[in-house]
Amino acid sequence: MTGPLVRRAEPADFPAVARLTVAAYEADGQLKGETGYAPVLADVAGRAATGEVLVAVDEATGAVLGAVTFVLPGTPYAELAGPGEAEFRMLAVDPAAQGRGAGAALARACVARAAELGCAAVVICVRAGMAAGARRLYDRLGFVRAPEKDWAPVPGIELLGLRLDLTAAR
Repeated sequence: MTGPLVRRAEPADFPAVARLTVAAYEADGQLKGETGYAPVLADVAGRAATGEVLVAVDEATGAVLGAVTFVLPGTPYAELAGPGEAEFRMLAVDPAAQGRGAGAALARACVARAAELGCAAVVICVRAGMAAGARRLYDRLGFVRAPEKDWAPVPGIELLGLRLDLTAAR
């Protein structure tokens, strides 16, 4: 069995990306008590205008299984990336498609894109207490805690910084 195909999102994908991103965050309990973040997640066109929205699609059916936004420092969606770093955000897999490798394929595609652009590292933030499966994925890819990147977008929401050094592999 081959894994999902990862490609750049096209405008025709945006409604599916918006739906699955909000659904994934809701299913993971990340929108409880949140006001205003679901519309940000659903604004795929806004993300695509200033970053790269990638999708994982089922090769047989073409169905969008998941999506992620890849950004560089200084762009509107970059929260953690400093000079020489890339960042990915809003990695989401349709709850109905979880366990099929879409999340791993998207994360690997972001790491590959950062390496292709000559970045020294990839940084991400994860919600404190996030699902163990997602943390295992990042651990397997080589991400390590970067406490200096921790931050809180709003009181009560703690985000933990993770960093993958790309220079060691060169």
